Amino acid sequence: MKQREPLKTALIQQRYHGTKEDTIAHSVAQIERAAKAGADLIVLQELHQSEYFCQCEATRFFDYARSFREDLRFWSTVAAEHGVVLVSSLFEERAPGLYHNTAVVFDRDGSVAGKYRKMHIPDDPGFYEKFYFTPGDLGFEPIETSLGRLGVLVCWDQWYPEAARIMALKGAEVLIYPTAIGWFDEDSEEEKERQRESWMTIQRSHAVANGLPVLSCNRVGFEADPGEVLRGIRFWGSSFVCGPQGEFLARADSENETILYATIDRRRTKEVRDIWPFLRDRRIENYAELLRRYCD
Repeated sequence: MKQREPLKTALIQQRYHGTKEDTIAHSVAQIERAAKAGADLIVLQELHQSEYFCQCEATRFFDYARSFREDLRFWSTVAAEHGVVLVSSLFEERAPGLYHNTAVVFDRDGSVAGKYRKMHIPDDPGFYEKFYFTPGDLGFEPIETSLGRLGVLVCWDQWYPEAARIMALKGAEVLIYPTAIGWFDEDSEEEKERQRESWMTIQRSHAVANGLPVLSCNRVGFEADPGEVLRGIRFWGSSFVCGPQGEFLARADSENETILYATIDRRRTKEVRDIWPFLRDRRIENYAELLRRYCD
């Protein structure tokens, strides 16, 4: 596909359907629908094959990563069957005791175009990912596909402007964030809305600062804490696509499973960067402090 042709995208926002088999069946049906509707690029949410098991620390969940190679073959077949570029999010067993939260991108022929191992790993109540995932070691490298260069990051990465900037500097044409984030029911309505608004604002700011479209695909639905310490997380959905000035192109609600469609006009990246030349005016000779944890 030529770089300036419109990019037809679809984000699959869904809940966990109780088992891996039923959840995957729903995903595949939605992918088929999206492909028939003309989507070229389809994005699945973070850890889309299972429940969000990181709500507690339990070694039994490492068994989920054992099927990584089998999962690769399966999603490769799905991408090839429907002729789409597919962004997946899988639990990777690299070696016993060494696991990653890994986004794998399949091209339209089913080949693995590339993968990204989540770099920023949270460790907070209900989000105990450091127990499960080793920080990624592949760096912030855009993935080359038949549709162009995709800057794929994962969930907690979306709060870090450095990650988005490096992807942009390396030629990413879009930024993509498979995500699993939600509310605790016991929080106030005001706090819930502040959190969701912050989540959307930070990602839209990456679009603005880098002059790039952003695709953010989140899960939806309530999932109880398997460890029964907390009540659980109500994932807030709200998947969205925005353009290079942070303008919303499509938005999903916070409750329902859906396919979110958006067509991205990639000519606008050049147009926006020409009038807002942030990359031109960067003072790179004065940014050494960014390599420090904190400037005491």
